[in-house]
Amino acid sequence: MNYRYALPLLLLSATACSRKPFFQPDARVAHTTPLPPTADSALVTPGRHYQRGPLGRFVLGPHYRRAWAEPVTLPIFRPERLAPGGLKFVKMGGGFQTTSLTMADSAGRSYAVRTIDKNPEKTLPKVLRATFVFGAVRDATSAAMPYGAFVVPPLAKAAGVPHSSPRPYYVRADETGLGPDSKRFQGRVVLVERRYEGKENIDGPVAGATNLDESEEVLPARYENQRDQLDGVAFVRARLLDMWLGDWDRHEGQWSWAAYPQPDRQRRWQPVPQDRDQVFFRFDDGWASWVVSKAVAKFRTFGPGYESIAGYTRNASFIDSRVLPAVPRATYLATARELQQRLTDAVIEQAVRQGLPPAVHAYEGPRMVAALKARRAKLPQVADEFYRLQAKEVMVAGTDEKERFVVERLSDTATVVSVYSLEKVPAGQSQGQLLYSRSFDPRETETVRLHGLKGKDEFLVSGKVRRSPFIDIYGGPQEDLVRDSSRVAGLRKRTRFFDTDRNNNFQPGSETKDKTAHDVLSHAFDRDGSGR
Repeated sequence: MNYRYALPLLLLSATACSRKPFFQPDARVAHTTPLPPTADSALVTPGRHYQRGPLGRFVLGPHYRRAWAEPVTLPIFRPERLAPGGLKFVKMGGGFQTTSLTMADSAGRSYAVRTIDKNPEKTLPKVLRATFVFGAVRDATSAAMPYGAFVVPPLAKAAGVPHSSPRPYYVRADETGLGPDSKRFQGRVVLVERRYEGKENIDGPVAGATNLDESEEVLPARYENQRDQLDGVAFVRARLLDMWLGDWDRHEGQWSWAAYPQPDRQRRWQPVPQDRDQVFFRFDDGWASWVVSKAVAKFRTFGPGYESIAGYTRNASFIDSRVLPAVPRATYLATARELQQRLTDAVIEQAVRQGLPPAVHAYEGPRMVAALKARRAKLPQVADEFYRLQAKEVMVAGTDEKERFVVERLSDTATVVSVYSLEKVPAGQSQGQLLYSRSFDPRETETVRLHGLKGKDEFLVSGKVRRSPFIDIYGGPQEDLVRDSSRVAGLRKRTRFFDTDRNNNFQPGSETKDKTAHDVLSHAFDRDGSGR
């Protein structure tokens, strides 16, 4: 480790060890006094255990400690009153840090209930759970704005992004209506929101959809057949909203997808973001936390500027690469300008005022509003940088059905990649429906990766130019045709073929580099983020 990092991290360790990590016994301020059975609200703090002295705040950062410890009045969680017919327990959630469960109303609609405070114990190896590391990681929860998720819905609505409308509640210390593990929620502040997954939950912001599903179901469907397509344009809008809000934790598990019918029996899946736990993140405002933020780019403080677009996109790199390969730069920029028009001063001010409790709004509201307005002004620059990050290496995947990948090296600034269906080709034509088309400029794009997957696919590469991106071709388990007649100036070969070294019709040219191997992993493709 670099010596200049040693002292801050030593202080971090000492500060974290200065007291045994604990959870407040009850979120209610007057928890030693019985709460009347008829009470509808209570004065609570979501996490007063995050309070620190001057040294702790200097080393670890002030974060949102004041908001976590601020007494606010919240309604009491009464499952029998929250929906028609009440809410009934369905199942516990599987999060590593947040205690969560799913409930359902009498119509079968799903609701998510999760604690606002987190416990990172399960994210650490057992040998570290009794050390300072646990205390340090747990303290980082205070970098999250406890009421941030409640500010987002009006902003998302104005931006044209479907979103749930979460509400905060206090769970009584004697509440037993949350299933067999009710004790894990008793005396805590929770967030309750509709969960938009499954056909029974199609209403409100996803009205008109024919299906609702999670990424782990939708992504495999996208690669099984040519019928299912992901809405990249809508995803750009949602991702720019993420970055404007400073939400860095947008991995594939944070999305649902709503299916809308298209002509020719096609389905287009539009993104529905979930779990806004990390909006308005405030981390690098302490000595040691600043050092950590330099090593971990995603840990940046939400403020008037965008410190690291690469950091904001790191956790979402997998889902970004699957949804955005067809979207051109012009769409990114046009979407950013449209968001600037939609997210007016009035919308921002009202969302912050409604989302934050009055006591917290008094000192956090003006700062949050000012930062959102300043970040809005920079959205076009953010969109351009986001596009350039995505354009550097682009992954174009087919399906388990048959496709033809046509690569035309037309000029030094334009290599066009088109994908056509070879299923049910109309009589008199050599190929079917156009599934994908995009022009790549080697000044923006270094590599385009083509994945044929399971179908008997064709890869046709042509054109003579001086400059071109690398074209990496990954076949699949079926017999594929690869024909390369292209030529790019220079010594390096710009077409590379990765597959097993048998059962292919391989017609290389002078520009082709044979990267075939005995190992079937040479054409492996992760469809859903599981790594399989």
